[in-house]
Amino acid sequence: MIKLIKAVILLTLIGLALNGCSGSDGRNGDSASKVKTDLEEIQERGVLRAITSYSPISYFIYRGQPLGYEYEMLKRLTDYLGVELQLVVASDFTEMIRMLNSGEGDMIAYNLTLTSDRQERVAFTVPMNTTHQVLVQRKPSNWRQMRLHEIERTLIRSPFELNGETIHVRRASSYLDRLINLSAEIGGDIDIVEADGSLTTEELIRMVAEREIEYTVSDENIARLNAMTFPILDIETPISLPQQTAWAVRHNSPVFLETLNNWLTDFQREADYYVIYRKYFENTRAYRARVRSDFLFSASGRISAYDDIIKRYADELGWDWKLIASLIFQESQFNPNARSWAGAVGLMQLMPRTAEAYGAADPTDPVQSVRAGVRFLQWLEDYWEDHIEDDQERKHFVLASYNVGQGHVQDARRLAEKYDADPNVWHDNVARFMLKKSNADYYNDEVVRFGYARGIEPVQYVDHILYIYNHYLASEQLRTSDGLAGADN
Repeated sequence: MIKLIKAVILLTLIGLALNGCSGSDGRNGDSASKVKTDLEEIQERGVLRAITSYSPISYFIYRGQPLGYEYEMLKRLTDYLGVELQLVVASDFTEMIRMLNSGEGDMIAYNLTLTSDRQERVAFTVPMNTTHQVLVQRKPSNWRQMRLHEIERTLIRSPFELNGETIHVRRASSYLDRLINLSAEIGGDIDIVEADGSLTTEELIRMVAEREIEYTVSDENIARLNAMTFPILDIETPISLPQQTAWAVRHNSPVFLETLNNWLTDFQREADYYVIYRKYFENTRAYRARVRSDFLFSASGRISAYDDIIKRYADELGWDWKLIASLIFQESQFNPNARSWAGAVGLMQLMPRTAEAYGAADPTDPVQSVRAGVRFLQWLEDYWEDHIEDDQERKHFVLASYNVGQGHVQDARRLAEKYDADPNVWHDNVARFMLKKSNADYYNDEVVRFGYARGIEPVQYVDHILYIYNHYLASEQLRTSDGLAGADN
């Protein structure tokens, strides 16, 4: 029996308003976990819950698509383990530790610096990267007209020169720990400001470039990417020795840790790993395009150039506009000139007869395509309202019908009813029998009226749209929640 593909990533958002958790420094009550979940339990569950954070490198939504170094690595890992991926989004390292040791996640997948203090609280994987921390500072406004030695005289090059200076860094980060130690080492008094939890390191770097703050600290590889975006920045002053970064699991997950280490060791030898690494840590042009783009969703709230059109017609349908945007991404990846092998055209990939029936004389026109596509969705919504009472469940049937037609979906419902499944529930019920419509024993069944269908396509279609939609939902909630914007290492 074909296994139902559940390609939905559930993104768990944890608010810093949780009293008694956000106030902890992560050193009390979380050094040992009472949760004992190892690899066997993860594989039996069929889901790996990975704690990560939003940032323009680790995990983000860009032009409607989930991307990021940690995200792509985790997808490779879950394929290897044969499980689905569930992302749990945290704000900083303190939250990550709390969520890991409370059992809300199975691992921390983030660029964490290995420190002796952290090793007491989590079990680190084999090192993934080596970096060092640098001071991010600003060159003079007229630096392009100055000689190199003149610029150098204006910059801090020795840690002793930080005495009395104010430096903003993310709370609960290794940058904070390093500055505290550095202040003691130089026998001085560095004014260390723990920045608001809603600010990422990338945002603090931007604030230095735009004269909102004077200094911050970053890993050198992250700072170098940002310096390509803001040439006025100087990142050449190191404030730490080389440091290793890694992922982490609970101390009482030894089998999972060993498996993870073996996979990381092998995968880091493969060309695929280097492609991913270079994509996010060395491709400065792509990074600059992302951070300057209006379509970095977690920062701008915009998914595509057609958001306003989608919102207008989504209101008429009464659906969340992000769900329709998810459908459009699945259909055309927001390309208004997209054409399928079957002849579907435009953002919503309407077949010529459907486009004409719902008023799209030119389906490559974004307004006409979205308007006609939403009108078709409204027709399907009205059709299924007579059959599926639950509003949210009905959307699954509407989406499946948009892909394969309501006749085939009704066939799957009749098969479900015949074989004692629930004909009014999509997942694990009607979807299971939609998959069987490519089997002659089922498409020739007396209750089937529309014959053969390649049922895996509408099943995957619904799952993939929900997969994207859940990313959009979580990103929007994180973007609009106080104190949730991305962790540091």
